[in-house]
Amino acid sequence: MPDIRILLAEDEEAMRAYLHRALEKAGYEVVSVDRGTDALPLLENEPFDLLLSDIVMPEMDGIELAQRCAEVSPRTKVMFITGFAAVTLKAAKEAPQAKLLSKPFHLRDLVLEVERLFEDSKKANG
Repeated sequence: MPDIRILLAEDEEAMRAYLHRALEKAGYEVVSVDRGTDALPLLENEPFDLLLSDIVMPEMDGIELAQRCAEVSPRTKVMFITGFAAVTLKAAKEAPQAKLLSKPFHLRDLVLEVERLFEDSKKANG
């Protein structure tokens, strides 16, 4: 399996470090940033397989980031992580192609969701 590159956008430092480590341990190449405005230039200039983004962030929220990602890097999949139910509903409406993972979740749930995302696309591209 070729290296899967994940761009992680999470403004909470402890959570970002925790997720970054877990995904690297699972064999993914991870680049992490603390805001959507930092993620966007990376998406424009580097290939990423997955954008894993918190929804509530300063400057640009995850939903806007996902919409911009679809414009600049349409082959990048999107998965949201959030702890807010109301935000989850908004995300489902405004970025329907994105997967959603609600906090709190176990790291293995995250890794399984990411694996599932790429298994589905392998089948689709089969």
